[in-house]
Amino acid sequence: MRLYAKQPIGTVPRAQALRRDAPEPEKRLLRGLREAFPAYKWRHQTPVGGFFADILCFSEALVIEVDGDTHADTVEYDAARTAAITSEGLRVVRFSNADVMANLDGVLAVVATALETGKGNAA
Repeated sequence: MRLYAKQPIGTVPRAQALRRDAPEPEKRLLRGLREAFPAYKWRHQTPVGGFFADILCFSEALVIEVDGDTHADTVEYDAARTAAITSEGLRVVRFSNADVMANLDGVLAVVATALETGKGNAA
């Protein structure tokens, strides 16, 4: 399956720009995931359901969202985003920038638990 199939024009350049300009917490988490779980392929800023997933492990149907300070007032937006992503058959785990920066080991432990639950189970 091609990941970018049926995506609107401009999706690939937008994903590339999001990866290039990613905030430090996303970069740090992505590095941590790739080091802690090298058997999994971690995709960064991947189009899913009309949104861009911060980090996606396609084989485990797991999306990891890193919410920054700008997300504090956007509960409705996050709910719509989560609904769109889960409608694609993916599970969503969310962390704040502060969690990633201050407690990366704890975040990775939560991700490990989500990976152990496997596809189709709530994380």
